[in-house]
Amino acid sequence: MTTLPFISRRSTVYGTHAIVSSSQPLATQAGIEILKKGGNAADAAVAVAAALNVTEPGSTGIGGDAFCLFYDAKSCTVKGLNGSGRTPASLTLSHLREKEGVSGYVLPSDSIHAVTVPGAAAAWVDTVEHFGSGKLDLSSILAPAIELAEHGFPVSHISANGWKAEAKKLLETNPNQEKNEWLIDNKRAPEEGEIMSIPTLAETFRTLGAEGKKGFYQGRIGHSIIDAVQSRGGLMTLDDLAQHTSELLEPISFDYHDWTVWEIPPNGQGITALLALGIIEALEEAGRIDFSKIEHNSAEYIHIVSEALRIAFADTRYYVADPQVQPVPTEALLSKEYLRERAKLFDPSKRNEHIIKGYPEENGNTVYLSIVDQEGNACSFINSTFMHFGSHIIADNTGVVLHNRGCNFVLIEDHPNCIAPSKRPYHTIIPSMITRKTDHGHDLEACFGVMGAFMQPQGQVQVVLNMKHYLSNPQHALDLPRLCIAPPKNNPRMTANAYSFTEVKDSVIYLEDGITKETIQGLEAKGHTCYTLHNHARAMFGRGQIIRSKVDKRTGHRVLAAGSDPRGDGCATGW
Repeated sequence: MTTLPFISRRSTVYGTHAIVSSSQPLATQAGIEILKKGGNAADAAVAVAAALNVTEPGSTGIGGDAFCLFYDAKSCTVKGLNGSGRTPASLTLSHLREKEGVSGYVLPSDSIHAVTVPGAAAAWVDTVEHFGSGKLDLSSILAPAIELAEHGFPVSHISANGWKAEAKKLLETNPNQEKNEWLIDNKRAPEEGEIMSIPTLAETFRTLGAEGKKGFYQGRIGHSIIDAVQSRGGLMTLDDLAQHTSELLEPISFDYHDWTVWEIPPNGQGITALLALGIIEALEEAGRIDFSKIEHNSAEYIHIVSEALRIAFADTRYYVADPQVQPVPTEALLSKEYLRERAKLFDPSKRNEHIIKGYPEENGNTVYLSIVDQEGNACSFINSTFMHFGSHIIADNTGVVLHNRGCNFVLIEDHPNCIAPSKRPYHTIIPSMITRKTDHGHDLEACFGVMGAFMQPQGQVQVVLNMKHYLSNPQHALDLPRLCIAPPKNNPRMTANAYSFTEVKDSVIYLEDGITKETIQGLEAKGHTCYTLHNHARAMFGRGQIIRSKVDKRTGHRVLAAGSDPRGDGCATGW
């Protein structure tokens, strides 16, 4: 495996009309193509998501889930869409225990019962229907991805490395397929720069474009998905697919200083970022911390951020669940009073060894992409199969790789996130957005996100702090070394491509190469265990995209500024 130095020599990309930023240049170009044909940010987001399914298949796909936030420039409002799938209607905890012999408190990542209904296809259709321009149909929007899948594309560096690591499992998981659609010569992953095509996926996209959700969930594709699941002992049925719907919703938000930060509500984990920011702001308001006097990525800074995240995760890993099945105290968790109380757990001198969930009083592997269009609309969109290539199960003759999102359920009876029939799991994928309050509503400040399982809210918090307190431009905000709190090395909750975060009391801090030895020594003196990650191991820190919007003071023209994470193969492009 080649080295990956991550030395960013990128500059912030500027434009005055529109910008697309994603983790793959060919996918970014697909979005630009749709914008120039008259599509808006939502149309372009679906085009980019589909192109990323082709070019970065290990991280995302139509066999996974998708979420989006959409900023409407006319109404100056933010809307959301939850495109996560549910468990089969007949899947219960007792079935797993008594008939499957599953022990422990989480599903194994290779369990067939970790495959939930894929929600991305419906999310793509619904994003275009509810937020799109109305000028382009879905077939036209999917055309760039169809072209890439049918005629081939050169595989990029990071994608090739991840693909190679999963080739053996892709083959072993699909032993009866005459032709493995995601391998060359039925045995190997494509090399960097090698042309790869997936014509079966192109045909799946054509079907979705022509027939919509019914063509995916109830037709030939749906039957192939069910055959793939049931032949491996799964309980999913065609009715489970047919019953799937996306959820249009009002996002949740938190006012951090003069910015409003927006997230998709639970079952998404975006509330984790809001809680951490709320705890940090409570510490600021109490005079306990002052970022103007704290050096970025110093021991003091990392201690503040990591402890705020640990406190936030202690709550969200318990309370975040499917609100359609189990009530979630979202409003109470985000109340100023509760956040001030939780901030009292912060000790500036040492790591708190006794952080547990609070008791709020109730008052009533992934890709991320960011787009701002010519009219000022913005779409923050995220699509994932969870772990790299998800379950590795390929539905025959469709190009659809099924995700394993059910790994995020907890197998503990009476836990809010316990697995149950027709239930959505705790979800890691979270798009985000920042606005500024005005007399007419909200003006767009930034459309952003950071992919990477439980790293996502952690990356979002760090990016917000970079921009707000350290005046980072979009590219610099993404370039700066990151921290990630996660289970210790060799912990069974860690895998090569994702980790399941359960207990914050045992968490350690992973630091990106670039954090100084003095900082690490300072953290260890406060009781933290630290690991420094290099080269490809730095994938743990996620890959983000940012587009910021401002007005040029001299001319009054809007200026867009974008950055694309140096930890990925991607780029931002605009005009």
